[in-house]
Amino acid sequence: MEGNKHKVLVIAPGRKTRGGITSVIRHYAEHPLWIAWNCYWLETYIDRSNVEKLLYFFRSLIKFTWLIHKYTIVHIHFSEPPSAIRKCFFMIPSLLLGKKVILHFHSFSPDTTLNGGYRKLYRWMFRNADAVIVLSAFWHKQVGDFLLANSRLQVIHNPAKQYTSSSGREQFILFAGTLNARKGYKDLLAAFALLKHWHTDWKLVFAGNGELEEARSLCRQLGITDQVELKGWVDGDDKRRLFQRASVFCLPSYAEGFPMAVIDAMSHQIPVVATPVGGLKDIFREMEDLLYVPPGETKELAARLDRMILYPPLRNRLAASASEKIRRYFDMDIIGAKLNGLYGELSGEG
Repeated sequence: MEGNKHKVLVIAPGRKTRGGITSVIRHYAEHPLWIAWNCYWLETYIDRSNVEKLLYFFRSLIKFTWLIHKYTIVHIHFSEPPSAIRKCFFMIPSLLLGKKVILHFHSFSPDTTLNGGYRKLYRWMFRNADAVIVLSAFWHKQVGDFLLANSRLQVIHNPAKQYTSSSGREQFILFAGTLNARKGYKDLLAAFALLKHWHTDWKLVFAGNGELEEARSLCRQLGITDQVELKGWVDGDDKRRLFQRASVFCLPSYAEGFPMAVIDAMSHQIPVVATPVGGLKDIFREMEDLLYVPPGETKELAARLDRMILYPPLRNRLAASASEKIRRYFDMDIIGAKLNGLYGELSGEG
């Protein structure tokens, strides 16, 4: 990609913030697209105390007022209502100054955003943006129906790296993400407890922050403390090593946009058990790429995990098929080409 005179201001959570959006921007920043379009990552949110969050936000606003005149395109990543409210402080001045605004929507549920108490805010944001990016066909329909139009909408999947298969797999099921009710971690603990006497040589490993003490308490109640590891938040090389060792990945979530944790697992060629939430079913097929289980169905989840544990050939087949779809749909060169086309269209360089 050749460089040009135009610049893109990317407004998103900070580099050290936990979550899928930060992971997405990191992938962008490592691609030639980032340099070709003179992108700058304006960090607007941090995982700290409320006072620190507020100070961090005001600092980003001050920096924004100094930077905005240099940029042609403002690419805003946002999700739930608090995020949408914060991003309006950047969107409104950008529109007033005649900048091209892209909204990149990462919500985990239409009920909390499009159909919630802030639906008028979302409608205003979408209708005033020059382009809206959603993560899947599922979300394209949701936002298109919400706006009664879809001319400004396009699907651009979250990017993923591709990793070679590891020969050092160990006997544990991995969960990666925040431990909270939406992610269904309690269902996973309850399901694993049903298997504990049949698979005493297997473990359940949690990589994520959140309700750690509540999880420890539940482990004691279920009698699985010796077979469960709660590692807290894991990132960087530690995260990669964990993904390279896991034999099964499980995310029994109740709501997702397009879960980066599942994409990461498939990128590392780990077979996946997941709930059919968000955009997963748009691409990944039951028994072809992964095993699905309805949210909250603990016994069914236990049966799916049992099947994964007992049949290594099934694990290998699912991992290989899912890995191929990662290459086909989520490769950063494919994502970069789509973003390059959108940036070119909005800047007049297309």
